[in-house]
Amino acid sequence: MGITSPENISGGMLAMLGSYFLFFLFALFAVYAFIAVCLQLIAKKTSTENGWLAWIPLVNIFLIANISRKSVWWALLCFVPVVNIVAFLVLAIGIAEARGKENWLGILMMLPGVNLAVLGYLAFSK
Repeated sequence: MGITSPENISGGMLAMLGSYFLFFLFALFAVYAFIAVCLQLIAKKTSTENGWLAWIPLVNIFLIANISRKSVWWALLCFVPVVNIVAFLVLAIGIAEARGKENWLGILMMLPGVNLAVLGYLAFSK
C-alpha cells in the first residue's frame, strides 16, 4: 500500500470535506449571532419588550413584527410561501420606520448580503 492508495485518498477527502463543513458551520453561526445581536439592539432602541427573543429561531419573527409595530398576523404570513416575500418586505420597512430611518432601507433588506449591512446600520446608528 503506497501513499496514493484508495484508503489514503478517501481519508484525505473526508478530512477536507469535514474542514469545509466546520468552516461553513462557524460562518453560519457568526451570521446568526450578528443578526440576533442587531435585532436585540433594535428592540432595545425602539423600546420593544422581550428583545431576548431575537436569539430563538422562528420566534424572532414575532419580535420583528413587534418592532415594526405590526400585528402578529404579519409574522404568521412569513410562514406562507410566496406571501412571505410581501410580509417580510412590510416588516422590514416597518423596522426602518420604527428606527426613524428612510423606508427604502427596508427594501434594501430584501437583498442578500446587503441586508446584513442595513441591519447593522439600523442597529448601531443613533
